[in-house]
Amino acid sequence: MSNQEIQTDDESGHGALKVVRRPRVYLIGRQVTDDAGIERFLEDHGASWSTDTEVGAERLAEAGGRLCYMSFGKGRKTNREFLAHLVEVGHGSVLEHAVWNFLVTDVSRSLTHELIRHRAGFGYSQLSQRYVNESDAPFIEPDCIAEDPEADAIWRSAVEAARSAYDRLVERLELRFTHVENKTLRRKLARQAARSVLPNATETRIFVTANARALRHFLELRGSYEADDEIRKLALEMLGLLQKESPNLFGDFRVDTKPDGTRVIATAHHKV
Repeated sequence: MSNQEIQTDDESGHGALKVVRRPRVYLIGRQVTDDAGIERFLEDHGASWSTDTEVGAERLAEAGGRLCYMSFGKGRKTNREFLAHLVEVGHGSVLEHAVWNFLVTDVSRSLTHELIRHRAGFGYSQLSQRYVNESDAPFIEPDCIAEDPEADAIWRSAVEAARSAYDRLVERLELRFTHVENKTLRRKLARQAARSVLPNATETRIFVTANARALRHFLELRGSYEADDEIRKLALEMLGLLQKESPNLFGDFRVDTKPDGTRVIATAHHKV
């Protein structure tokens, strides 16, 4: 199934209804280490250290952990062994040094209302409905509605009504604010009021920065069977990227399939 379904245009005057059912996640930022700075520290403190990972986040988490015990060059030799021990004993603060940046699209504002409740260890920048025209925005339809023809018809009717109301309100309010000379401000005033009729299903985009500890908590909580279906899909997408990007920090997570076919995220190491 393609991520975006486009319905044939109707007679309402606006574009075709775009329906989305799967989030997209783009990993766009990762860390690098300043090896010269690390070497200066080691020389100044009479220590030596080498690690077998090229992943910046894994190197930094290991360096932070070894500093706590001044165990550079001692004990567990591989990065995987060292980080696995930290996860096992719950020394989660060290994982806060590992950070990634993501762009998330094709998600609803319902999802982002839940996502931004994850504050510690996360940073966000989200698409603004005050500045961006939502006349042709896609909408995210829950699978349980899409799979039921009658429910699907009700949902589409409600979304189309909201789209039509939004367009009419923007047009009317721009006329009301003709006294505002600044064209950008005039549009913003109209859109910020008209957006009040848009449903939570309206698609949005969000820039997310998060550290490994916060991401582990997110994956465990939002990848569970009890989580909302849409945000579980997002957690699964992010886990797939993170396990390729940093297997030493996320390799203990697994994806299980429940009897009803629901894919969920599980780990033996809770709340690291």
